[in-house]
Amino acid sequence: MTRRNRPALGSVLFLGMMLLLGLYFAFAAVQGDYGVFRRAELDAEAAQLRQELALLQTEVARLENLTRRLSDEYLDLDLLDEQARDVLGLIRSDEIVIR
Repeated sequence: MTRRNRPALGSVLFLGMMLLLGLYFAFAAVQGDYGVFRRAELDAEAAQLRQELALLQTEVARLENLTRRLSDEYLDLDLLDEQARDVLGLIRSDEIVIR
């Protein structure tokens, strides 16, 4: 009679558990809260927010310029004329209004 050498059941279970544990950590590294896919989402969101910030900074600079041009220290007659026409509905005597 020849006897076959089979691995012990404990070592097979240990190897199986380690394989499952390794697969779990690999899955968590890709799909988890701090995984690769979440990192890519955060990078895309950061790029979008940087672009939105640049647009808002441009708008703020434009509004600051308009505010400065209407201040008491600096008077822009063209802007004042434009605002008077817009807000008060004023026109000059040499203009024709078409409605």
